[in-house]
Amino acid sequence: MPQTTYEKPAAELPDPRAKAGRGIVPVLAFAGITVAVMQTLLVPVIKDLPALLHTDPSNATWVMTATLLAGAVATPIMGRLGDLYGKRGMLLASLAVMVVGSLICAFTDDLVVMIVGRALQGFAMGAIPLGIGIMRDELPREKLGSAMALMSSSIGVGGGLALPAAALVAQHTDWHALFFGSAGLGVLAMALTVFAVPETSLRAPGRFDTVGALGLSLGLVLLLLPITKGSDWGWTSPTTLGLVAASLVVLVLWGLFELRSDAPLVDLRTTARREVLLTNLTSIMVGVAFYAVSLVLPQLLQLPTSTGYGLGQSMVVAGLCVAPLGLTMMFVAPLYARISARKGPKVSLMLGMLVIAIGYGAGLGLMSAAWQTVIIAVLLGAGIGLAYSSLPALIIGAVDASETGAANGLNTLMRSIGTSVSSAVIGMVLAHTSTRMGPVTVPTMHGFRISFLIATGAVIAGLVLASFLPSRRTATAPVLLASSEGDAAARRTAAEDVEPLPLPGPEGFRGRVLDTDGAPVNAANVTLIDRQGRQAGLTTTDTWGRWALAAPEAGTYVLAASAAGHAPRACPAKGGPAVTDLVLGAVGAPERRTAVPS
Repeated sequence: MPQTTYEKPAAELPDPRAKAGRGIVPVLAFAGITVAVMQTLLVPVIKDLPALLHTDPSNATWVMTATLLAGAVATPIMGRLGDLYGKRGMLLASLAVMVVGSLICAFTDDLVVMIVGRALQGFAMGAIPLGIGIMRDELPREKLGSAMALMSSSIGVGGGLALPAAALVAQHTDWHALFFGSAGLGVLAMALTVFAVPETSLRAPGRFDTVGALGLSLGLVLLLLPITKGSDWGWTSPTTLGLVAASLVVLVLWGLFELRSDAPLVDLRTTARREVLLTNLTSIMVGVAFYAVSLVLPQLLQLPTSTGYGLGQSMVVAGLCVAPLGLTMMFVAPLYARISARKGPKVSLMLGMLVIAIGYGAGLGLMSAAWQTVIIAVLLGAGIGLAYSSLPALIIGAVDASETGAANGLNTLMRSIGTSVSSAVIGMVLAHTSTRMGPVTVPTMHGFRISFLIATGAVIAGLVLASFLPSRRTATAPVLLASSEGDAAARRTAAEDVEPLPLPGPEGFRGRVLDTDGAPVNAANVTLIDRQGRQAGLTTTDTWGRWALAAPEAGTYVLAASAAGHAPRACPAKGGPAVTDLVLGAVGAPERRTAVPS
């Protein structure tokens, strides 16, 4: 067994991250709000874009589609780059690209140039997973839940606040001022990030997977293009079907490549874990539900009363009626933290989706007055806020700390796919149920209700998926928590009365992962890293914290261990065979003991 040296406990020392965290949370949340403002910037003028850009409606939709495609591509890539090279640097890069894109759009009326600028703006979507990753690295554990909830909800908050503000600007000034405002917010977010957000020291081993990034980008573009443009091209047209088939081929080939890569862009084995897979599938359904209300309520509010069901409100009033959606998402962040702390993020996710279902159900009968749409927005905002806040906590609890950015980037991508599907399906429904009034075609109340039913169905499907998520983890070994010296001794004794795993080869390594009380850590990731920083092996501990790894050859390596709720640890390991125990402390706790390889 390894020899263990004890040091005097330093529990009385404050966590150095506690003070730093005071500025991190509002600054990162502001960055998320800035990204959301960029996304919803053109919603108030979307119907006027063909005239503003001197083009036809089918071409004008590329101004919105370009941002969606660029954001989908950039989100997992920026997350992985942040894991490898530093999350703050990549956050600043994302915001800088957004500022450049905003300025390009602010000085042009040309369609092609506008599409380029909007695509550059889409790169800011990577700020959301990067911000969540920084919070995990820098904040004390007791503040992490509410902070991640605020960051995750910032998309809705920014969208809710941006709608009335953008409507006011578009109604009273030149519409290009929207882009100048976006650029200004981006510059302010960058300045605040430089002064308040430190660069994290945690780095993932390995290198950037360029081939994987290109493959994923191509696959996503081929998939999202027919989803967003299918209603224009025709869902059974050769173009739509051909692009869908091509995307499936590319994504399958990309997946096979990633499984064989020693440094994949996305660890598909981790993604296939039950909790990660179900969380990502649920995220798609939440994305569908979130975007449906954004498509229906503004149109209903602005339709003239002469239709018999339109509420005849101005662009600004419509934005104000929808604004509570984002504001409520922000206000439920502390509530999420309390529910999650007591019952776990699975419960808060399911509760949020239940509230969303109630909101859409109520909306089927509450569409006859502006005040009724406010009630719908509040209910849906509360539910979406709880659901969105739960998703990063579920992902972070299931992946290695060094994969936080990439894993949350993929989760954010799943939400984006949900919004894309929602936009395409509900857009098709509203188009097919529309009616002609004079020279224009307008959506019908029947189409609005079908849209709400689709969103309700997506939420119910998500609720079913979420019910299969594992509940909050309990102790994996039949020992008492270390509430006294006697309990701690019992945990250490239980951990020591287990046969070690056999060595996997002449140059292999084996050992155990233990916590600071000597108890085994189940489901911890143990990574073997060679002298070039490449991953030479990866495994997961069993119930008793045991692990074993074969080394490709004799030499000097680094063994790194990480687990949810624990600070990661690494130690050098030379030659083989060798037995090494790795001790993980709690997140934010001072290190009290170190393990010496035997």
